[in-house]
Amino acid sequence: MTAPAVHLWRLLKWGRILARHGALRGIEQDPHTPKPVRRVARIARFGARVPKVPHYADAFQAIGPAAIKLGQTLATRPDLVGDEAANDLLRLQDALPPLPFPVIRQRIEGSFGRPLDTFFAEFDENPVGAASIAQVHRAITTDGRQVAVKVLRPGIETEFAKAIDTYEWAAAQVESMGGEASRLRPRLVIETFKRWTARELDLRREAASASELAEGMQAEPDFMVPQIDWQRTTGKVMTLEWIDGIKLSHRQRLIEAGHDTSALASRLIKAFLRQAIAEGFFHADMHQGNLFALPDGRIAAIDFGIMGRIDRRARVWLAEILYGLITGNYKRVAEIHFEAGYVPPHHNVAEFATALRAVGEPMRGLAVKDMSMGAMLDGLFSITRDFDMQTQPHLLLLQKTMVMVEGVARGLDPDINLWDVSAPFVREWIRTELGPEAKIADRLVEDIRTLARLPDLIRNIELRFPAPGGAPPAPPLKEIERIRVVGGWRYALVAVFSGAVGAAAMMYLLS
Repeated sequence: MTAPAVHLWRLLKWGRILARHGALRGIEQDPHTPKPVRRVARIARFGARVPKVPHYADAFQAIGPAAIKLGQTLATRPDLVGDEAANDLLRLQDALPPLPFPVIRQRIEGSFGRPLDTFFAEFDENPVGAASIAQVHRAITTDGRQVAVKVLRPGIETEFAKAIDTYEWAAAQVESMGGEASRLRPRLVIETFKRWTARELDLRREAASASELAEGMQAEPDFMVPQIDWQRTTGKVMTLEWIDGIKLSHRQRLIEAGHDTSALASRLIKAFLRQAIAEGFFHADMHQGNLFALPDGRIAAIDFGIMGRIDRRARVWLAEILYGLITGNYKRVAEIHFEAGYVPPHHNVAEFATALRAVGEPMRGLAVKDMSMGAMLDGLFSITRDFDMQTQPHLLLLQKTMVMVEGVARGLDPDINLWDVSAPFVREWIRTELGPEAKIADRLVEDIRTLARLPDLIRNIELRFPAPGGAPPAPPLKEIERIRVVGGWRYALVAVFSGAVGAAAMMYLLS
C-alpha cells in the first residue's frame, strides 16, 4: 500500500507542472474549493511563473500518458473543472514520440509467443500513429489481408497503476471534505477513468467493444466498424481491418475526392443517434481524427477505448427531457428529474421547473438550425448545483460526445440543420419507446414473465400448505412468508388472471 507521503509528493510534483501552465488558477479562485485543496494549490504554485491565460491541455500533456487520459476524462466534467478548462482539454492530442521497432517487435512476439513472421508477411516498421498507451503499424497478414496492428507500450500498465493509485487517494480525501466536493463525486470520476483505462490497457476488451458496436450498427449500413482479427489479437496486441479513407478533419481533401460533405454530416449524426438512443452503446471519442470517409461514401470509425453505455430507462428519461425542453413542457421535465432520482425529493418541483424554463426558453427563441442538443444539455447541467443534483457520468459522457459530433458535422457542413436531420429518427424512437404500442408490449413482456414464474410460485405454496397427512412443513422462507401475508392462493389467482389477459392481448394483436 502506497504511503500518504508518496501520494502528496506526486500531487505536488504534478501540481507544479499545472501551476507553470496556469492550470491551478481556477481551483484557487473557485469559492467552492475546499480550503485544504486551495492550500495545496498555493504551495504548488509558489515561485512559479504563471501565464495570464491557462493552458490546461498543455499541462496534462507535459505530465505524461496517464495525465493525458485523465484530462480526456475531465473534459466530460465541466461541472467539476469549469467550462473553460473542459473546452481546452478537448484539444488534448494523445500523441507521443514512437518507440523503436525492435521494442515493438519484442512486445508482439512476447505476447504471441511466436515469431512475428508466423502472423505477418509484411510489417511496416514506421508507425502510422503513436499515442500515450499504444502505437499502430500497418501490416499484411500471411493470408494477404491489409491490417492495422495496435501494440501497447511496454511498462504502460505499471505507470498507469501508480497514477491511478494516487488519483484514487486524492479523490477520497477531497470527497471526505463534504459540501460541494462531495456532491461532485470525484471518486466516481476516477472510477470512471479507471474503467476506461482498464479497457484500453487490455486490447481484447477494446476489440470486444468494437465487435459489439459493429453488431449494433448493422441497421446503419452507412457506418462501418473495422473487423477484428481475433486470431492475431491478445491483451497487448490488437489486429483489425485496415481503413483506407480520408479523415473527416480534411474537408478540402474530401471535396477534391468527390465526397458530398453535407451527406457525410447527415450520416454521422444518424449513426450517433443509432448508437446512443437506439442501442444505448456509443463510441464516446468521435473526434475528427477517429472518423474516416471511405471511397464508397460510408463513414468508418477507429479507436474504441472510450465507449458509453446508457440503459433503456435512462434513454427514455433523456428522450422525454429533450422533448420537453424543445416543446416547453418544463413541468413534465421537472417531474422526470424527480422520478429518476436526479433531484433530491426535498426540493420543490415547481421551483425546478422555473429553473428549467430559464434554460429552455433562450433555446426555443433561436432558429431551428442554430439549436444544439449539446448546448441544451450544457445549460441543463449548469443548474445542478442549486438543486443538489449528483453527477450522472453516463449523461455527461453523452453530452461531451454530442458536442463533439455536432462540431464534426458542422465542420463538414456549416449550414447543416441538426434538428431536421435528427428529428425523424428521434420522433420514431420516442413513438416506439413511449407510445401506446410500447406500453402494450412492455405489459405483455411483464405478464409473460409472471406466467413463467407461476409454476415455482405454486410449488412454493404447496410446500407451505401440504396436503392432509403429509410430512410436517419445513420452516417458512422469507419469500413464502410474504406470499402467506399478502393472501396466499389469491396471489396465484391474480397472477393467472394477469397472464390470461396478457395472452388474450397478444392473440388480439397477432390476429
